[in-house]
Amino acid sequence: MYKKIRAILNCILVTLGAIALVMIILAFTSAPFWIWYKLGVKDAGIHRPPDYIIVMGGGGMPSHSALMRCWYASRAAQRFPASRIIIALPGDARDSLSSVNQMKKEMQLRGVAPERIYLEDSGTNTRAEALNVFKLISNIDQRILNNEPPAPPSPVTRHPSPVTRHASPVTRHPSPVTRHPSRVTRHASLLLVTSPQHLHRAVLAFKKAGFLKVDGLPAFEKAIESDLDFNARKLGARPWMPDVGNNISVRYQFWMQMEYEFLVLREYLALAYYKLQGWI
Repeated sequence: MYKKIRAILNCILVTLGAIALVMIILAFTSAPFWIWYKLGVKDAGIHRPPDYIIVMGGGGMPSHSALMRCWYASRAAQRFPASRIIIALPGDARDSLSSVNQMKKEMQLRGVAPERIYLEDSGTNTRAEALNVFKLISNIDQRILNNEPPAPPSPVTRHPSPVTRHASPVTRHPSPVTRHPSRVTRHASLLLVTSPQHLHRAVLAFKKAGFLKVDGLPAFEKAIESDLDFNARKLGARPWMPDVGNNISVRYQFWMQMEYEFLVLREYLALAYYKLQGWI
């Protein structure tokens, strides 16, 4: 029995070592970047004016992912002034210092009117956010069909969605649009703004939730334009230390490729999980 366990452990260690070796070798190439890039552009494109721009939450505010998504979403909001914006990030919309409110303020600083912005602050993963956004848009659509003014932004905060296991008044007394996915809501055109590696899964999740028109805008970062070479000797480097000033691969590219590898690995595992759950 001991020998079998030892053999299994040895097999696991060898497998992990082989994977690590392959990842290190690939990090010296551009392959991880292109795999990551293809995830970002697979569903990218704005094929119609969006009725709603959905800003998917990333990290807290401020953070790299949240600020990037707000930047892209604000530009899209200026391009399509008739669209409404929904920020989907778990938090407390009643707290002015919460990250979801900080994202709203960031977009306001970039010229987006506050009355255009709604908050979905209950969903804690992409599946829950897609379902909650469908419900929120259904509620807005019902008011429009009834010639009522749109509800004030962030109704989800005051009435948590079923995903949070607290039934809201809308859930207890559903309108026809809430009970049955309306044609208006299903045909609402969406533009999802999220990180490149997350875009494909987000688009599939929103389509699975009932939306028929889902476009994607990946929040790609841009590389710096400057030449980053330097001469270590001119900077007073010690003579016995190697000069890597002209070696961008060692200084930056290797580590960036490693980061892309982990982003891609995590996302493919998430795609597999969502597929097995029937969420995409």
